[in-house]
Amino acid sequence: MQPASAFAERQPVTAEEEAYSFILEAICCGRYANGARLIADDIAGEIGMSRMPVREALRRLDAQGLVMLRPNRGAIVSGLNIDELHEVFEMRSALEGLAMRVTVSKITVRQVAALERLLDEMDDYRDESAEWVRRHRAFHEYLCNLSGRPRLVKQIAALYSLIEAPMRLWLQHVEKPLSARQEHALILDALRAGDAIRAEAVVREHIEGTVPELIAFLQADT
Repeated sequence: MQPASAFAERQPVTAEEEAYSFILEAICCGRYANGARLIADDIAGEIGMSRMPVREALRRLDAQGLVMLRPNRGAIVSGLNIDELHEVFEMRSALEGLAMRVTVSKITVRQVAALERLLDEMDDYRDESAEWVRRHRAFHEYLCNLSGRPRLVKQIAALYSLIEAPMRLWLQHVEKPLSARQEHALILDALRAGDAIRAEAVVREHIEGTVPELIAFLQADT
């Protein structure tokens, strides 16, 4: 398994999948901001396809909560409010904690080394927020993939997509915390020790610890 983001590296296999990936990436990187209108004809023209796959992709994103389809009024990007943000982080904490607990008994020395390389890449991109967020996501997705639970991984990836846009916005305006490397290093320490309970607790503390600063930033920015 290559240590890379499952979403970022997966190649679209249908026109709908291509449209979905294109719109999702545009939302996650902030190109389509909260409240922005998404016009199927315009998107289809930009990608170079008919509008039907784009409409299907928008329906899929609507079901995931990233887009709101309005009868006879088109689609808009729908961001999370503060309560929804809390909920998504709580869900992500619980599911990634479960993935960690399952992974502990399976992980190999080579896979731990791959995770260490991903942490080094995060450090290399401390001054480039968008790339740092990509590497951060790659670390967490690779780690979760090691659980061997594809349905679990799919749910976690969907949750991460909901928060990636505000995370990128936040990290464009703040210094990446030095504690981020330390927190991820603690995850690796728990994996090496084979301590499933500790590994789950460390991951959950890491995820939930992000919430107060992120919300404080978003509230100050509104």
